[in-house]
Amino acid sequence: MSVSQVQEPHPADAIRSPRPPQFPALPDPRLVFEIEQFLYREARLLDEERYEEWLGLLTEDVHYWMPGIQARYRNDTSGGPISERMAFYDDDLLNLRRRVTRFMHATAWAEDPATRACHIINNVEVELTDTEGDYRVYSTFVNCRGRNEAEESWLAGRRTDLLRRDAEGALRLARREIYITQTVLLAKNLNVFL
Repeated sequence: MSVSQVQEPHPADAIRSPRPPQFPALPDPRLVFEIEQFLYREARLLDEERYEEWLGLLTEDVHYWMPGIQARYRNDTSGGPISERMAFYDDDLLNLRRRVTRFMHATAWAEDPATRACHIINNVEVELTDTEGDYRVYSTFVNCRGRNEAEESWLAGRRTDLLRRDAEGALRLARREIYITQTVLLAKNLNVFL
């Protein structure tokens, strides 16, 4: 059979034998509620610019990563975002502390007057991991920021977090991967944590 004789699959082939997804077992609803409340409270800390308290929710080895998003054709098989390429955030705890210090500094002109922020967190899913006390958490977000009288910017996306219990049993953020929907950042700045 020559290359020209190879037939492309018909679009209806995908629906002839649909397979249900294989999701992991659901965790205890009390755990899901606890994690949802952790995420909602984290969002409130960020909305209220309580950055020092927000830093207290992070583990010492936290990795906070938001890659640049590339628009790719469906036949591009190179995969999703690559960690070696451009990232808006690729931070450890020290770098996150530096960002917070800059946000709070009197010379942070992009934050004077202060940005009014609103984080909306939704579609929270919790999965147990092979490590006791570690939880993989998926969520979606919308972040609206207003500045001055008429400036407004929106970011939306999805996150994959690794939450970990500390020695006292409290939840802490150990990893966050953020995937925004925009390939070109339309906001004037990225003075926000997502």
